Amino acid sequence: MSDAGVMKSAILMLALGEDEAAEVMRHLAPKEVQKLGTVMATLTSVGHDQVEAVIEEFLAETDKSASFSFDSDEYIRSVLTKALGDDKASGLLNRILQTKDSSGIESLKWMDAQTVADFIRNEHPQIIATILVHLDPDHASAVLGFFTDRLRQDVMLRIATLDGVKPAALRELNDVLSKLLTGNENIKKQQMGGVRTAAEIMNYMSGENEATVMEGLKSYDEDMAQKILDEMFVFENILEIDDKGIQVMLREVQSETLIVALKGASAEIREKVFKNMSSRAAEMMKEDLESKGPVRLSDVESQQKQILQIIRRLADEGQIMLAGKGDDTYV
Repeated sequence: MSDAGVMKSAILMLALGEDEAAEVMRHLAPKEVQKLGTVMATLTSVGHDQVEAVIEEFLAETDKSASFSFDSDEYIRSVLTKALGDDKASGLLNRILQTKDSSGIESLKWMDAQTVADFIRNEHPQIIATILVHLDPDHASAVLGFFTDRLRQDVMLRIATLDGVKPAALRELNDVLSKLLTGNENIKKQQMGGVRTAAEIMNYMSGENEATVMEGLKSYDEDMAQKILDEMFVFENILEIDDKGIQVMLREVQSETLIVALKGASAEIREKVFKNMSSRAAEMMKEDLESKGPVRLSDVESQQKQILQIIRRLADEGQIMLAGKGDDTYV
């Protein structure tokens, strides 16, 4: 969901009222609730025109007064508690409103990356790897960013070589983090970890961390490191996106971000981008690129990463298609 989409959704939730908003948020994923809740917590007064425009977009009308005001802290606290229950809500509220902590692998999904890193950094690397494969790749990558280079490489190696997590092992782990899995000891282990998971997590790492981790993986097992590289979606893979997908991407990317990213891109990628712009926009972009002075490689990599994250979001939303890696579609 784009930033504008999150803002509209937040306004709609605030206009619906606590019970209705809570019912909607019960069906959202942790990351979606975090985005939506954070924006809701920043809103204190919304004009009638904004509300009306959002609700009209949602094929409805509003009879609200010219504006509505509220205590956003209490509102978001009440909505999240009704939607998620005390345990999950407390973890998320700690991120937004600084309330009490929560525990358990599932609740780690509702905590910010640094809190998770501080909570697990002293555990055995194998335990850390087991925890991180349960998080969203971007969340896991952010957590790894707070580790030392040595620990980060060790954990990534264990993630890449992890072929599953047995229920019994999860229950032992939850002696520390609280129970995540219950049931029959003999049920099939959950397929988590492996090269694909490692690649997805590394897709969200900064260029510097990615390079350092990859170097460590290559020194341990060059073939495995190459398999991870083959699974990663990198800037050159933009060439595999069809023209319609490129056009959708360009509507989401800021001009300055694109300029810096293209400074370090191949001629083929530049041409792919230019041909999906209007003639005037393409000429202006070319002029901006020529007039742009030297740009640090770290800045180029950072902006390219931002674009890749936008592409992955659009792929997750079904707005663009990414080329397959192996037998499955890779998004």
